[in-house]
Amino acid sequence: MTLTRRSFLERTAIATVAGAAFLAAGPVAWAQSVNEDDLMTPGPLGDKAIGREDAPVTVIEYASLTCSHCATFHRETYKAFKEKYIDTGKARLIFREFPLDTVAAAGAMLARCSADDKYFDVVSLMFEQQRNWAFTDNPYNALLNMGKQIGFTEDEVKACLTNQEILDGVTASRDHASKALDVRSTPTFFINGEKVSGALSIEEISEYVDKHL
Repeated sequence: MTLTRRSFLERTAIATVAGAAFLAAGPVAWAQSVNEDDLMTPGPLGDKAIGREDAPVTVIEYASLTCSHCATFHRETYKAFKEKYIDTGKARLIFREFPLDTVAAAGAMLARCSADDKYFDVVSLMFEQQRNWAFTDNPYNALLNMGKQIGFTEDEVKACLTNQEILDGVTASRDHASKALDVRSTPTFFINGEKVSGALSIEEISEYVDKHL
């Protein structure tokens, strides 16, 4: 991946159209079971998780940083979910990238390039400021500015966004979820293996979590 302004914009235009079918609406529960090994196998870059490893409930979230429904969940539900379940040791959250377009993939790459203990802070910041960098006429410069806000120099942002290993890892996570787990929309959650899609409110996600406690 050679990230020039021109190639970035061309890739983004194509990928945004291709990814549009993955947008989610309200919460939808899927009854089909998934293979536990397929579900619990991390991508090439490893999992990003928060919460106790021995928590009774594991929530796996597949999300795209350019998905408005994902941003809604992280702005309106994530903090309450963290306080109610993660901080109390009842649940562990695993966040996995499912980029819907090139801009989302680039955003995920920036988050991956941040320090391990800052990853979830960076993801939250990118969702909070989604409209400032994800939906602009010049996404390349917007990402440069976002990277600087995270704490990178311009050269560090460029190095991150041209790191083929990170790009391959992010896209591999998405492809595995699509093929092996039939993830078709974002956000999609697996709550102790139960698949639920949509921007869940704290009341909605609590219903799924509580029955496993």
